[in-house]
Amino acid sequence: MEYLWAPWRIEYVKKAGDEGEKGCILCTKPAQRNDTDNLILYRGQYCFIIMNSFPYNSGHLMITPYRHVASLEDLHSEERAEIFTLASRSVAIQKRVLRADGFNIGINLGRIAGAGIDKHIHTHVVPRWVGDTNFMPVVGDIKVVNEAIKDTYHKLAVEFSNKAGA
Repeated sequence: MEYLWAPWRIEYVKKAGDEGEKGCILCTKPAQRNDTDNLILYRGQYCFIIMNSFPYNSGHLMITPYRHVASLEDLHSEERAEIFTLASRSVAIQKRVLRADGFNIGINLGRIAGAGIDKHIHTHVVPRWVGDTNFMPVVGDIKVVNEAIKDTYHKLAVEFSNKAGA
């Protein structure tokens, strides 16, 4: 077996069991009002957009209601509407800024469905590019993310702060 050195990954492993100890990160991060360090790109009336710290691809975002709810049926109609509006805006901005060719947009409901944070619903927006998959995930069970998260954050933050940028 071959090994790929990825020391940044230990932060994910260490934090994986911390939800009960430190609270829900999707509740605590927006309350801290430190958007750059917490990778929060946009604050709406009912929901906010945060970058995924352990992305599937560069630019992987999560659209999250401020309220701590676990299921679709618990969302208020205003929250559901804003999630879809923000997903649409995210796609438009990522097409323009990151030149994304396509997107995976989805919600993992429950731990069994793959939700890493299953008690606070969130919608993933993952930009995709032609050729962004290669042999690494297949042969090495490794995903290569091609840009530092903070670099992507700064590119996108400019557009999300622009009220006219849809």
